[in-house]
Amino acid sequence: MENNRNWAGNYSYSAKELLVPESVEQVQEIVARSSLIKALGTRHSFNGIADCTGSLLSLQKLNRVINLDVQRNKITVEAGIRYGDLCHYLHGCGYALHNLASLPHISIAGAIATATHGSGDRNGNLASAVHSLEVVKADGEKAVFSREGQDGLFEGAVVGLGGLGVITQITLDVIPTFQMSQHVFENLPLAQLKDHFDDIFSSAYSVSLFTDWKTAGFNQVWQKRIANDYTPAPADSEFFGAAPAGAHRHPVPGYSAENCSEQLGVPGPWYERLPHFRMDFTPSAGEELQSEYFVPRQKAYDALCAIDRIKDSIAPYLYVSEVRTIAEDRLWMSPCYKQQSVGIHFTWKADWEAVRQILPIIEEQLAPFHARPHWGKLFAMPPAHVQSLYEKLPDFRQLLLQCDPQGKFCNNFLKSYIMENYS
Repeated sequence: MENNRNWAGNYSYSAKELLVPESVEQVQEIVARSSLIKALGTRHSFNGIADCTGSLLSLQKLNRVINLDVQRNKITVEAGIRYGDLCHYLHGCGYALHNLASLPHISIAGAIATATHGSGDRNGNLASAVHSLEVVKADGEKAVFSREGQDGLFEGAVVGLGGLGVITQITLDVIPTFQMSQHVFENLPLAQLKDHFDDIFSSAYSVSLFTDWKTAGFNQVWQKRIANDYTPAPADSEFFGAAPAGAHRHPVPGYSAENCSEQLGVPGPWYERLPHFRMDFTPSAGEELQSEYFVPRQKAYDALCAIDRIKDSIAPYLYVSEVRTIAEDRLWMSPCYKQQSVGIHFTWKADWEAVRQILPIIEEQLAPFHARPHWGKLFAMPPAHVQSLYEKLPDFRQLLLQCDPQGKFCNNFLKSYIMENYS
């Protein structure tokens, strides 16, 4: 298979071919005749969750808007559409999504399948906006999982980890479009979170803290505010000891802010402020590795202090670490299932040997807080431990077997972390 690497370049796919269908009917025909197949999104996963030794199927040509229902505030799209492209369309029609990830470059189907998220105390991950899914199952037939369904399987299907089949169509909840502004503050002491955690993270619609873990504090605070919803911060006011940035900033120290979303309180459309990076530029640091762990919100400060204790081991190999809040949901395999969560994200330099040795150290520090890893990023937890973190895992296994009894979509990742020790 040509071009067989992921976006970051750290993972090489094992598939023998890449298929790019132009219609749902072609998807059905390909799936029905295949013995082993996986859907491939925009290649932003850092592990083998979307890989297999058979065929990979890309939905890049299934990227159209199908219908905008202005009566029910819902939009139906083909699964290969990217968030950046959908956002332009929605905004032009007077609508918005409730949240976006840091990168607008990712496909909707891939993002929801791995519970990818944005930030905000009251904002669930991207999958929480899903109203219904159309999935091509192993036999080539289509199944629909809807929030309105009576079988109780919708909550299991949304964060499906690619195991149910090929998602071909998605209906999302939308809200009226809105304007946002973004302020950046610098040098927030970690100790401020002990007594002011809720104040800090509830100060705007979406809040991100960035640190390189060289000190016990955060290099930057990014506040994303809805226009007219919050009192604008004066340009010279501090934020719990952090000073307002006097110029545009990139989350990674020393990098140009040219590819970042607009700052300094300049208002603009929601889809140009919620992501950290602009659609038309290289996102983040480029060649990098990523890990992320989710801890219960009430334990977040203690978890961050635990990371701070090993910062000297982390800092030499790190570009930046981001801390965000995510609202709880009821999606079975979501890391935010039944818990208000805080994501602790690590963007690593491209040194896998060093990162491979660091991850168990981080996971040991976070073990008392029952940290759940991001499904699409790098982690070292034993499969049995990962399985113990999900109370609905037995039900999810049954759903996978119902949609894919022969294991057509079951790759090594799913065998290890979902199906291992199960018969």
